[in-house]
Amino acid sequence: MPTKTRLAEIYLRFLQLRETLRGLPSLPPLDPLEERILTWIAKASLEQAQISVRGMMARKEFGSPATVHSRLKSMRKKGWIMLADTDDARRKQIELTHAALLYFDQLSDCMVQAAQDG
Repeated sequence: MPTKTRLAEIYLRFLQLRETLRGLPSLPPLDPLEERILTWIAKASLEQAQISVRGMMARKEFGSPATVHSRLKSMRKKGWIMLADTDDARRKQIELTHAALLYFDQLSDCMVQAAQDG
């Protein structure tokens, strides 16, 4: 089993590798709140949960409904998320774009590389 120091080194290497992704010309960068929202959406998607705009706006941990709505709008404009129609035309479902899924693939590659380099 790796020592705690070795685990810390692996994590720090991962952070370095992750920073290189931010320099790649893929999607525009997210602010810290948008990153938290994206992570939450990704986790919910992994659990195959349906995420509506209204449902996200009700989540108090991300701020006021207006703040969440503006961040979702920004993330959509930047290409991280898309809105899909549902049976109810008034409700839109939030989904990750193909580019966002590729970003998570790249993050996964960074984790694997950091663990292998150690």
